[in-house]
Amino acid sequence: MYRLWKAAGLKVPQKRRKKRATGVSTNACHVQPAGFMHDVWTWDFIQSSTIDGRTIRFLNIVDEYTRQCLAIKVGRSITSEDAIDTLAELFAMHGAPKRIRCDNGPEFISCAIKTWLDLIGVEVLYIEPGSPWQNGLCKSFNSRLRDEYLHQTDLLSLEDARIKARAWREDFNHNRPHSSLGYLTRPSSRAAVLLPLQSLRSFRSSSTATPLNRYLFPKPIFHNAWYRKLGQAICFPR
Repeated sequence: MYRLWKAAGLKVPQKRRKKRATGVSTNACHVQPAGFMHDVWTWDFIQSSTIDGRTIRFLNIVDEYTRQCLAIKVGRSITSEDAIDTLAELFAMHGAPKRIRCDNGPEFISCAIKTWLDLIGVEVLYIEPGSPWQNGLCKSFNSRLRDEYLHQTDLLSLEDARIKARAWREDFNHNRPHSSLGYLTRPSSRAAVLLPLQSLRSFRSSSTATPLNRYLFPKPIFHNAWYRKLGQAICFPR
């Protein structure tokens, strides 16, 4: 049949290769929970729209141990390069986590992100495809963001969405009670959340902790303008 199709000048149907699954169930949040602050970060995308019907995306990054929302990146579209930009800024402020948990979205499994995180020394925990409960903390955060912010207000524009997301994030981090913290706000429960402070200090001072000079960008391996620009714009401590 394929020979006859080709002889007639018709396009031969190409067999679609099955997408290879990246994640495994052993990377689930209940199997590998966070043990201390900045041990495991989790990130995920959600989508909404402004009042004119145009799509708007949110990249949410949360510390699994402290429940702190580290960033909400808002844009019409968010590429893997934008995700790297956001992570680089957070690494400069907080240091890099040991691990970061995510699903198998195209932005997260891109070669750019996987290579960049591998060079910095951050392990990526890809959950099993079709198993959102394995990244339950971030999914719970997404639900709160939708119920308390996206479903409660109209987004007039991209800038309006960014301003409102920033205000909601501040309220979530400083004023909102968390059931996982005994229905206390994060500042009120800070002493309880940071109980393993001595172990955290010993981790930071141990030889296994990632030194700050590891956060320096490696040589530009992608040779893209955004990569060179990002390396020049953000100065990491040496």
